[in-house]
Amino acid sequence: MEPLGIGIVGCGNIAGQYALDSRTHPEIRLVAATDLDWARAKAFASEHGCRAHRSLDELLADDEVDVVVNLTIHQAHHDVTRRSLEAGRHVYSEKPLALSAAQARELVELAGARGRRLGCSPATFLGEAQQTAAAVVRSGRLGVVRVVYAEVNHGRIETWHPAPAPFFEVGVMVDVGVYPLTLVTAILGPARAVRAWGFELKPERVTTSGEPFRIGSPDLTVAVLELGNGSLMRLTASFYVGRPARQRASIEFHGDAGSLAIDSFQRFDARVEAARYGEEYERVDPIRPPYPGTAWARGVADMAGAIAEGRPHRATGEHAAHVTEILDAVAASISAGGRRIEIGSAFELPAPMPWAMDQLQG
Repeated sequence: MEPLGIGIVGCGNIAGQYALDSRTHPEIRLVAATDLDWARAKAFASEHGCRAHRSLDELLADDEVDVVVNLTIHQAHHDVTRRSLEAGRHVYSEKPLALSAAQARELVELAGARGRRLGCSPATFLGEAQQTAAAVVRSGRLGVVRVVYAEVNHGRIETWHPAPAPFFEVGVMVDVGVYPLTLVTAILGPARAVRAWGFELKPERVTTSGEPFRIGSPDLTVAVLELGNGSLMRLTASFYVGRPARQRASIEFHGDAGSLAIDSFQRFDARVEAARYGEEYERVDPIRPPYPGTAWARGVADMAGAIAEGRPHRATGEHAAHVTEILDAVAASISAGGRRIEIGSAFELPAPMPWAMDQLQG
């Protein structure tokens, strides 16, 4: 296929990872980039061999941009995605799709009305370790899966990030909790209700430059989701606990016959282990040799391939909108002291990757 041209909006830390990984996917090629900081956009374009544009409007006028990759801050995702769809571009956004379920639904409906594809991170469920874990769960080896434990101990962002306030403004569930939420629902299906509790463990923080600030959201959240298949998921997410905690990004699936553990919901080369009930974990060989770390552009490449082949892509706007509704429900439950909040949306389960098709058809 002729590769689709991608234009990156937002040239911050993660943009370099997308740019580098895009070179490994024949379905896409990086053609343009823009950022609110013109100097940063120029430096990024020079480093990665693409054109720099002074504004989003200028990038959207570039005829070689087929897919906009929205890597802006959380608060700008909705506006940038909306404007790009209205300009007739396909869009792949970093997480979350939007900061409210209503805005997320609006984007899904707009993409449908304009006949454009809408994709969204995290697409880490497309990783080798994650597809391997899904294959084991769906094989029935664990029996009926009744509970999932997920840990997101992401640590104190202010100790390393020069501008941590926007992350605390949206909160740990929005920034990082989306990873296990997306992975678990990709395997077991949509959530139907949630109860949640939030706590401020260390509300006063100091930036690396010595500026004090107050967090704008709980730095410890505990949520219990009821999934449509009958399973429960307990998710603990923290912007306080980090290294050297042993459980920082782990997920465990527990069933009547056994359990499965994956030690990172993000790394494609994460360790996957399984065991029958009452026995000790043993390593599960990956379906194929895994990518080392995270292939950030894999979701973009899959969407580009889907456009060319006329098939559904895997990291869909509908799935991302469902996760956004979960985030809304978590916030509402915390505000209501842990009251049960129902979730009404759904989505089609993503197809297995081609190389995992035989193992994941169960």
